[in-house]
Amino acid sequence: MSIAILPNLRQLCLALILGLCSWAAVAAEQVVYHIDDAELQATKALRNLRNHLDVSPSTKIFVVTHANGVDFLMEGARDKKNPDIDYNALVSALKARGVRFEVCEITLKNRNLKKEQFTMDADFVPSGVVRITELQARERFAYIKP
Repeated sequence: MSIAILPNLRQLCLALILGLCSWAAVAAEQVVYHIDDAELQATKALRNLRNHLDVSPSTKIFVVTHANGVDFLMEGARDKKNPDIDYNALVSALKARGVRFEVCEITLKNRNLKKEQFTMDADFVPSGVVRITELQARERFAYIKP
């Protein structure tokens, strides 16, 4: 009887080990980028995102914005220092690669902004700060603030 159980125990142990290894690999490839000042962070962040995906294309990336960080996700947004940089085109290209861009609704209320003012590539969350906390604490996302 114990001889028959031993192969099943080995299979169970192997399955658990493989499952834990898979979970660790997935968890290591989730990142939240935090942007709260588009003028200082947006161009650098978009470049970082592109480079990140070039090296690690399977990484799950969320960009959470609030305060003045939402500005680069507005329709027609461009870099103030270099107007040739069209944020909407860069965001669309990154969205096509799986990056999710999220805008804080508290910021919309505080700044009297409307969802219609933003690129179609933006999603909305009730609170940017709460969203970052959820991604880090519950889903084990790494945190980057460019």
